[in-house]
Amino acid sequence: MWGLILLDFAFTVLHLLIIGFNLFGWIWRPLRKAHLAVILLTAASWLGLGIWYGIGYCPITDWQWRIKRKLGETDLPASFIKYFADKVTGADLNAGLIDLITVVFFVMAAAVSVYLNIIRGKRRRRRT
Repeated sequence: MWGLILLDFAFTVLHLLIIGFNLFGWIWRPLRKAHLAVILLTAASWLGLGIWYGIGYCPITDWQWRIKRKLGETDLPASFIKYFADKVTGADLNAGLIDLITVVFFVMAAAVSVYLNIIRGKRRRRRT
């Protein structure tokens, strides 16, 4: 039982680290290439694996939900972000709104990463 609780906690920390890195990893120059890679992996999961499992699919959420079910949790939403937002606020937030906010911020972070890693990178290479 304690092992499952520890795993659940570890997956929550992992989720929060990935979300934070997806949103802000582009800020620190040495991490920009890693940020672009994580953004691309996230998009591949949401869209690529989403073809088979549903758009927005995250294997980490899938694994964590399996653990939560073993711990007795039910009625888990499709999204970790919805789940966490509900836990933090104590409210049952609108899943569609949470998904929209998630996508908007993800697209903005992805656009910044593409700009910094690819577009601006090409401009810098031309100048040298």
